[in-house]
Amino acid sequence: MTKTLTPDESPFRIFSGLEDSNLFRISGFGFRISVLLLLLLLGATGAVRGERIKDIVDLQGVRSNPLTGIGLVTGLAGTGDTTLLSRQMLTNVLRDLGLVLSPADVTGKNVAVVMVMGELGPFDREGARMDVDVSTLGDASSLQGAMLLPTPMKGLDGQVYAVAQGGISLGGWSVSGTQASFSKNHQTVGRIPNGAIVERAELATFIEQVAGQRYFTLHLRNNDFTTARRISDAVNLSHPGSALVLDAGAVRILVPDSVTPPDLVAFLDEVTKKEVVVDMSATVVINERTGTIVVGENVGISAVAISQGSLVVKVKESAQVSQPMAPFSNAGTTEVIPETSLDVEEQSAYLIPVARAVTVSELAKALNAIGASPRDLIAIFNALKKAGALQAKLIVM
Repeated sequence: MTKTLTPDESPFRIFSGLEDSNLFRISGFGFRISVLLLLLLLGATGAVRGERIKDIVDLQGVRSNPLTGIGLVTGLAGTGDTTLLSRQMLTNVLRDLGLVLSPADVTGKNVAVVMVMGELGPFDREGARMDVDVSTLGDASSLQGAMLLPTPMKGLDGQVYAVAQGGISLGGWSVSGTQASFSKNHQTVGRIPNGAIVERAELATFIEQVAGQRYFTLHLRNNDFTTARRISDAVNLSHPGSALVLDAGAVRILVPDSVTPPDLVAFLDEVTKKEVVVDMSATVVINERTGTIVVGENVGISAVAISQGSLVVKVKESAQVSQPMAPFSNAGTTEVIPETSLDVEEQSAYLIPVARAVTVSELAKALNAIGASPRDLIAIFNALKKAGALQAKLIVM
């Protein structure tokens, strides 16, 4: 049954009145800090929504493999390397083309040594293309206009799996003159879309066999025993005895004997399209640098009384000029006298009882009752945890 909330009960009311409170001034520093309070209101209206299994799990064995390579880029307009490494690599390339030179014969700043990185997908076959990222290794100041020479990309086993080459896209630009320069975005890191061709495939294997039985394993992205059990129940509902919960992070699915090899993909697709309700542990996440607060669905507060008060300190610096009274006289000198005015105002604190809150909606209503600002909420949650009244895990980033 869905509960209809009145305007006063709405959890979104916690944002009311923040037009002035979310921007507060720190005295003596003269700048404003913008504080954002984000409250996740999952299940506040009582509605239950399921998620597809494929959206909350990863299939064991289906993963990408990192590839790396050291390459050389050309075509830079005087923004390349001045290191010996770049000159040596360039001479090596020229020698392969039949030109015998020494590093001392190569001058200019039109080349740069770069690191080339990419990921070989789990189902990328020979001839497929993949994106690569390029970043400088030397003292090059920009990769604008750079062309990557053919670069072999190796896996952790030392084998070449792809070859990268092409023009580098920076997503920005830079201009400079004699006395000034201007740039947009980072100029020493770029990307080559579809810049590598797969030369050797490393296809993922996700079907395992033990004692003649076929199975695959699902890994939960957020470990939870309740969610794992619900996945198992959903699969067993249509295929009895097929699913087994290994632990909070893995569910093993047995492939029935009636499923032939050509039907494996269809069976996997059927299983992972089922919907389950994801359970979430009671958690409060606080980022004190940005003032962001995320409150989970099941967070509760035991019956407590909260006192809220604030101390306002105002500091004003000014300078007074002391001028000698007698005109055309050398009896005194003009002096600048600094003055500091200090005003301390403490607002009255009050104690408000807060009943046990068991839902996000009730929690929001309780915090609205004490008129807490985003900055106050961070201090309140920390104090509630210390007092043992916050029935949730508190994570401070």
